[in-house]
Amino acid sequence: MILAFCHFHPEASFANANHHSSTVEVILRRVYLDGEVSEEVKTEHHHSIADVIAKYQDWQVVRQDGDEIVFQKQIDDLSPLLKTNGFFGIMEDGTLSIFNGKPDADNEVIQSFFQIDIKKLESYLHLQLKRGIPVKNKENYLNVINTFKAYSADEFK
Repeated sequence: MILAFCHFHPEASFANANHHSSTVEVILRRVYLDGEVSEEVKTEHHHSIADVIAKYQDWQVVRQDGDEIVFQKQIDDLSPLLKTNGFFGIMEDGTLSIFNGKPDADNEVIQSFFQIDIKKLESYLHLQLKRGIPVKNKENYLNVINTFKAYSADEFK
């Protein structure tokens, strides 16, 4: 019976008849330093789930059910959103925050940190926060946070 099938369909082979390939939906979840999470969805063709897991060996399996596997990876960097649109600023209540764009009432707060004691804050730093300090990279992000920690209203010295 198989020979007759191969005769009429020359592209079929015994190897293909014996190895069934399946698909699985793979979700790659990236968790960035700033808390932002991105997900990429792929369809992977495989002969076994172990093949798919081996392909993403640098990722952690966080969920596997049926035809879906969710992998997660901690990214030691800032999210693309923060690098592109993020600006440090200060909210009306004095909270150091990162805005999606220059700090103003119309722009969304992406991340909030701690309340700053405005009375202790040097005037040029206050002005910088009002205008917005762009988030350029991880080093800049950490430096700005550390600079303003000294002015935290919550800090006990």
